[in-house]
Amino acid sequence: MDVQIHWTYITPKKQEAFLVSDWVDAKKALALADDFAKTGRTKTVEFVDRNGTVWSKKELQKLLEEIAGEPHEIVVYFDGGFDHETSQGGAGAVVYYKQNDHRYRLRANRRLGEIKSNNEAEYAAFWFVMQLLEELGVHHLPVTFRGDSHVVLKQLSGDWPCFEDDFNIWLDRIEAKMRELHIEPAYEPISRKQNKEADSLARQALEGQIITSRTELTGKG
Repeated sequence: MDVQIHWTYITPKKQEAFLVSDWVDAKKALALADDFAKTGRTKTVEFVDRNGTVWSKKELQKLLEEIAGEPHEIVVYFDGGFDHETSQGGAGAVVYYKQNDHRYRLRANRRLGEIKSNNEAEYAAFWFVMQLLEELGVHHLPVTFRGDSHVVLKQLSGDWPCFEDDFNIWLDRIEAKMRELHIEPAYEPISRKQNKEADSLARQALEGQIITSRTELTGKG
């Protein structure tokens, strides 16, 4: 979790200066705030996360304690599949994360209801990912999202506009959940080859093979 430090500094002549730091890891920010306090010239210190939420020192310390045993260092792969004959969709997701000093991989898929296109299946697959993250208890953390649907990722990042009303409904839903969970997203478009595990799960969902499994990873896995 990254934050900015907002620091009101009092000069030896009792003048005040408001200073804002670069984005830094929350633990480092707390350590810096302690150093600021030692100067004896600190009037106020607050911390602002990437969602604009303002935290006091005690609030930020409590938050870090709460999320210490929760999933973190999260990387998500997602993919959507579409069957033109049945207008059915399939969503596949792979979530890599660390928890209590152990690394895990969650593989899951879902058969979607009536879908109009392969593009819509990709938005629905991303929404499925957001539901998985909520079930895992992910909040106030950075998450890296990877997929071969460059359109979805570029629109979520704001690099590309979306002109289709149906797709905007999905985007609004996803972004609202992102804000609710206070997730700091990083979007990384990848190739189909790099996304084969999520693609396989989406195809299995279309075939009626529903999978949910969690594996602890060992060694370099």
